[in-house]
Amino acid sequence: MIKKGKGGANTKTGILFEKRVDILSLLKRKIGYSVKGNTIYYQGKEVAKSFKKNSLYKYLESKGVNYKKYISKKLLPDEAIYVIVNNTLFIIEIKFQKVAGSVDEKLQTCDFKRKQYAKLMAPLNIEVEYIYILNDWFRKPEYKNVLDYVISVGCQYYFHYLPLQKLGLPTPT
Repeated sequence: MIKKGKGGANTKTGILFEKRVDILSLLKRKIGYSVKGNTIYYQGKEVAKSFKKNSLYKYLESKGVNYKKYISKKLLPDEAIYVIVNNTLFIIEIKFQKVAGSVDEKLQTCDFKRKQYAKLMAPLNIEVEYIYILNDWFRKPEYKNVLDYVISVGCQYYFHYLPLQKLGLPTPT
């Protein structure tokens, strides 16, 4: 990750977000990528699986994991991408704000949520990373402390952009 959430807008090496959109739809537009159901392929080879909201729990159930043994309440991710090559589940929360509101406080919950997801994935020996995709609203000076906090607790953020390389996904040449 590039410190302080600064990233490029090179659309060949990442996913560019303009608003709340489906990551699978964005990946389908990348050269070499295809998507069937929740499975992501690159040049015909399976590289990842995508889970939204409750589909993460259906996946866990299919693997014999009862979430109630690990966490007391379901967390419903905007997007969770399990990248096979690095055995990591990336929780991706997309926060686009136009006016002050509850999203302000939601950024402060990443540490708790990352730890909850880690407990949930522990039986499968899957690592967890937590990433926010933010719009320019969060570049305001009043968000400096909360963005510093996000980094300090091991979570990450990017503005409008998520590098494929950060996820361990292949980057088209």
